[in-house]
Amino acid sequence: MSRRHIPDEILSMAHDRARARAERDWPEADRLRAQIEAAGWTIVDRGTDFALAPASPPTIEADGVVRYGATAEVPSRTEEPPTGFATVLLVATDWPADLHRALSGLRAHSPDGLQIIVVADSASPDQDAALDALDAEVVRTSERLGQAAAINIGIRRASGPTIVVLDTSVEPTGNVVTPLVAALENPTVAVAGGWGLVSDDLRRFREAPAGDVDAVEGYAMAFRRVDAIARGPLDERFRFYRNLDIWWSLVLRDEGEEQPPRRAVAVELPATRHEHRGWTSLPDAERDRLSKRNFYRIIDRFGWRRDLLTGREG
Repeated sequence: MSRRHIPDEILSMAHDRARARAERDWPEADRLRAQIEAAGWTIVDRGTDFALAPASPPTIEADGVVRYGATAEVPSRTEEPPTGFATVLLVATDWPADLHRALSGLRAHSPDGLQIIVVADSASPDQDAALDALDAEVVRTSERLGQAAAINIGIRRASGPTIVVLDTSVEPTGNVVTPLVAALENPTVAVAGGWGLVSDDLRRFREAPAGDVDAVEGYAMAFRRVDAIARGPLDERFRFYRNLDIWWSLVLRDEGEEQPPRRAVAVELPATRHEHRGWTSLPDAERDRLSKRNFYRIIDRFGWRRDLLTGREG
């Protein structure tokens, strides 16, 4: 064990995770790892033992602006009852024009009671300078924490009963929020979005038209706040965005191997997808490497779970 002070709550979760691993309860072990890492600690397995160490950068306050170094440092609303119609969460990094386009389309067609949160994940200077003018709640990080951490931060601040993660490459041309909220009114639906994926073997996924799907793509992805609180946090090892949407869709749908899974549904949305700069800005080899690393996490947790597949052809 590290000789540095470890909070009792973190140490307790680490011991619970060790027991889950000993019992081969991998979903529970993964959930606890995600909670430990979201709290700003790294856990390294050493046989049946483990080591814990602080992992997060510092939280910094300057000129009245706080930049958070870890998800757990962000004040949480998760203990508060939901309010309003829905929360839309956008992650901002390096392309202010993309964020402006997405927000402009969203505001032009927003329903009443909408909360908008922008998580500025160590945003570029140009992006950061534009954030103060936004009519939205802005949460900044002190370093680049990654896509899963940014979404976890947004979930901690969300107050709406439905959370919609909207990628900044998407330009709403109509009301994209209400159809997603409506889809989740069906209790059998765990996740809804504008673009869906299906698979025959949980190794290869392909796009599918509207209807029941195996996973929802992260371009526009909606889920219940209560489910995010109960089944999260998202695994913050997903620093790159690619394939996180598949993993989170399956987490939300999974009711256990003995129970039928809940559904993922793709609905038609009035929106235009533009260039995804998080993908096109990287060299081919680097984005393929990062994508594969994320996909291995899906295989590790769900690779044998054919019961999660709809059997639908794309």
